[in-house]
Amino acid sequence: MNRLIKSALLAGAAWSAVSTGAMAQEAMTQEPAAVDDIVVTARRRDEQLKDVPVSVTALGEERLEQTGASDITALQQQTPNATVQVARGSNSTLISFIRGVGQQDPLWGFEPGVGLYVDDVYVARPQGAVLDIYDIQRIEVLRGPQGSLYGRNTVGGAIKYVTNKLSLDPSLTLRGAYGSYNQIDLVASGSMPVTDTLRIGAAVASYDRDGYGENLNTGADQYDKDIMAGRVSVEFQPYENAFFRLAYDKVVDSSNPRHGHRELVGTGSGSGVPDSVYDTYAGITGDQKVENEGVSLTAEIGLNDTWTFKSISAYRSGHTDTVIDFDNTPAPTLDIPAFYGDHQFTQEFQFLFDTDRIQGVAGLFYLDGHAEGAFDTIAGNLALVIGTAGFVDTKSIALFTDVNLDLTERLHLGLGLRYTNDDKTGRVFRANYAGATRSPLLGGTARNPTLLRTDYIASKSFDQLTPKVSLSYDFSDAITGYASFSQGFKSGGFDMRGDAILTPSTVNGYAPETVDSYEMGLKGRAGPLSFSSAIFYNEYNDQQVTTQVPAVGGIASFVDNVGQSTIYGAEFEGAWFLTDNLTANFAIGYLKAEFDQFLRYNLTTGSYEDISSQVVLQNAPEWTGYLGLTWTGSVMGGELAVTPSVSYRDDYSQFEFPNPTLDQEAFALVDLSAVWTDPTDRWTVGLYGKNLTDEEYRVGGYNFLGAVFNNSVIGYYGPPRTFTASLQFKF
Repeated sequence: MNRLIKSALLAGAAWSAVSTGAMAQEAMTQEPAAVDDIVVTARRRDEQLKDVPVSVTALGEERLEQTGASDITALQQQTPNATVQVARGSNSTLISFIRGVGQQDPLWGFEPGVGLYVDDVYVARPQGAVLDIYDIQRIEVLRGPQGSLYGRNTVGGAIKYVTNKLSLDPSLTLRGAYGSYNQIDLVASGSMPVTDTLRIGAAVASYDRDGYGENLNTGADQYDKDIMAGRVSVEFQPYENAFFRLAYDKVVDSSNPRHGHRELVGTGSGSGVPDSVYDTYAGITGDQKVENEGVSLTAEIGLNDTWTFKSISAYRSGHTDTVIDFDNTPAPTLDIPAFYGDHQFTQEFQFLFDTDRIQGVAGLFYLDGHAEGAFDTIAGNLALVIGTAGFVDTKSIALFTDVNLDLTERLHLGLGLRYTNDDKTGRVFRANYAGATRSPLLGGTARNPTLLRTDYIASKSFDQLTPKVSLSYDFSDAITGYASFSQGFKSGGFDMRGDAILTPSTVNGYAPETVDSYEMGLKGRAGPLSFSSAIFYNEYNDQQVTTQVPAVGGIASFVDNVGQSTIYGAEFEGAWFLTDNLTANFAIGYLKAEFDQFLRYNLTTGSYEDISSQVVLQNAPEWTGYLGLTWTGSVMGGELAVTPSVSYRDDYSQFEFPNPTLDQEAFALVDLSAVWTDPTDRWTVGLYGKNLTDEEYRVGGYNFLGAVFNNSVIGYYGPPRTFTASLQFKF
């Protein structure tokens, strides 16, 4: 079945590409019917999507509703060459890769490779970042390094989550949903004008669901959901060219611990492979809770016809208590209780300008962040616990500019430059304690370490100039082509798990990584086809890779600048308006990623070796695709939209080291949704079926082979087949 689906996606994309050339001439004189311009803010200003020399997937509120997208991970199905998933062992920690570039490890101190922005506020930590979709205007996925405008930690790209502005009129929207596994979702949002210039609004959401599986040892639900989220905002617009928004949001995730599924049989009670991939025999118990909240103040003031000033001030904080059973047995063979905490203050000033021939933005960005945590590695077969704790303080400042010059009416030159300086101070502590119970770091019995493995404080500074240059040409009023070069930068840091006994050089930290990206694209409209296409070539240098491997007396952690890789590929996505009632939305991505050099420290010889022939880039499937058909028509006086869709992901590896037990084979997900809206646009009824073929597919895993850790190879799986019905009413 996967081969047939892959062939269909490829054939559809090939036919669309051929049709583009055939219809391009027609597009010069014919505008497509019933197609609104897509407006994005990829360059920090409102622009038509076709005019932006960046690969952007933009999903609006209507599209997200039609496809039944429940949270931000739905982007993975509809965005080419993207991985957007819930982290292993978590219900609300986000793991993102774009074009093979990202970061799987959510430990404090490690930086994501894909930047996340909520209403232009940078979210530095992945905990609590699996954003549920409610009261949203659109989501933009910017593919490729965004070093000039978005700066640090956008080596893979950026995801922008844009919420709705408050209505000028009193409004209230109530939505409820019930589905498989006793899913109950309740969402309420509304706004109220206080005066002609002042309005207040709020949104609150509750997401509750029983587990897909069961802990066969404790009887607790596995893969359940218990989340409360809310936003409150005040908007003030004293005159037409001035806008102020004060917003507060909070997410509380009280879901049960998410343990994995043993993929290999171990020894002892509860060491078998459960029949259901959602079941476990995990034995560790304890608190599991994620809280994340933030407040922001946005001010946008038009100074005159040319200049606009924008300020974005924000403070965010989060705390996570978690327990993860790495061995998934009742015994404490490899149990990990942990907590994470973080807070950040960010300030960004932007000066936007727009003249007849020059448009752009210049600005300043500042971040002051703190991330800390502690975790225990309870190793029952070694009769000890390895306690690890530490923090990282980060101060980052950046100056940036991005300018578009209209060289002629059709030829445009884009120039961007950003200077980033990161100052980091890290503390790493790691020690052995006797007894396979919690260490004093996690509230265990007070006792002195039996062996101090790591204990240091260090500071480092990292700085980088990241340029961008693009040249775009309007072949017609509807078709634009571009070529660009951009660079992304992610600063270095300190390995929070570093073991100075096994790897003495860990105290030196690791260096920054960069991505140099070359891209050519063509986008616009050709008759009934609205499309965006790109080919790209990336050079990934000083690549940071984090791994943990069993070692004598414990687990060795590596965060190495392993060398470099070459990544290239192509993307084609868009919408084809087949008839007045039928639209095909499609996306296809091709990705070829290979390591040119991979230096790994040999624990036995004490030297680095190039093992590039043995490794692959993780979360980098060669082919990704999506095809959805939406039929709209009049039914019972209202409008009915029916959307069958299929998404495809090729084989991919969970880690740099291939593992046939954990790595995921190619799979396809088939969905079907039907959404009816009454003639007054007040009532909306939705029916959604997800993963209709009930595919079992891994989204993460752990790999700790060996008798000491009872051959703990653990997989985490995406949702099974589900059905949901929803009802929405607007006052």
